[in-house]
Amino acid sequence: MKKTDIILLTGLIGSIIFSNFAGFEKKLDKIEHEVLRMHILANSDTEYDQNLKLKVRDKLLENSDEIFGGCENLEEMKIRANEKLDEINDIVLDVIHANGYNYTVQTQLVNMEFDAREYGDITMPAGKYDALRVTIGEAEGHNWWCVMYPPLCIPAAEKVESDEQAAEDYFEAEELDIMKNPDKYEVRFKCVELFRGLKEKLSK
Repeated sequence: MKKTDIILLTGLIGSIIFSNFAGFEKKLDKIEHEVLRMHILANSDTEYDQNLKLKVRDKLLENSDEIFGGCENLEEMKIRANEKLDEINDIVLDVIHANGYNYTVQTQLVNMEFDAREYGDITMPAGKYDALRVTIGEAEGHNWWCVMYPPLCIPAAEKVESDEQAAEDYFEAEELDIMKNPDKYEVRFKCVELFRGLKEKLSK
């Protein structure tokens, strides 16, 4: 094989690999921008504080229809969450005071990094997601999180009916495959992680 042929073949293989990788990263970016998560940080890892975190979780999810009722898409959910931050904060404070404590609470709508997390039969990829973030007290305990939109975290509240079809109805088939079979994409996940890390270093 001639040297020019080798160079052309190498270039062709490189372009195919890059195109495959770029397409995968684009799918991950799309997943990150299609989701609103809830993130609750407990005051500490004591049994009481962890139980309190779950009581806060259940109360917020039980009130989710009252707070977010009528929202038909992600953008409306984010706007409503931003409008209702004080109301949500008051709900959390009521739970804390009802249980005999006076922890401070901070409720924010943020864009933050999340590690890859299993959620039922899907794994949300690592990345930056919009989140309704509730911090209790010192916020030094283990956190609880879920996907508010699409409404995948409804089953976590004991008195709220679940929406089992939410993921299938909302995400595209390729996105669902990435989330349901992450092991199949392990190499590509690692490549994206390295590429994003390099981009972050170069931007500083």
